[in-house]
Amino acid sequence: MGGVLVKLIGLNPSNETLAMGTLCRERKLRVAKKRVIGRYPMAFRKMAVERLKGCDNVVALSQELGVHRRLLYKWRDQLEPIEDGEGPPTNSRERELRQQVTQLKRVVADKTLEADFFKGALQKIEARRQSRSNCGETASTNRFEK
Repeated sequence: MGGVLVKLIGLNPSNETLAMGTLCRERKLRVAKKRVIGRYPMAFRKMAVERLKGCDNVVALSQELGVHRRLLYKWRDQLEPIEDGEGPPTNSRERELRQQVTQLKRVVADKTLEADFFKGALQKIEARRQSRSNCGETASTNRFEK
């Protein structure tokens, strides 16, 4: 009777076990598979962050652990927040340096924006001067000959 019911409704049992999810033919919708949250256990993350602290080659460490390099940095930032002043005294120098790097990056970004603004303004002024000088008029000079 179960096979008859399936044929009446129009569902294919093999579609029910697809990796993509369930295929609903009546509504033409494909339901996505649930995303796995927390793929790596917290103990593994802590171990990876501890190894990251004393590591010279982050790419080699990430390949050894089988995780992406950016994920290691993300875990580090999650487990050791930069902004809070709390934490073990052994990391206070590192935390202080990270805060300083963040502040310097902001300053460099601001200065870059200012330089780009002034460069654009200077280009506009030079373009105006060139367009005025190309009109064929004699240029006035401030030099006085005696």
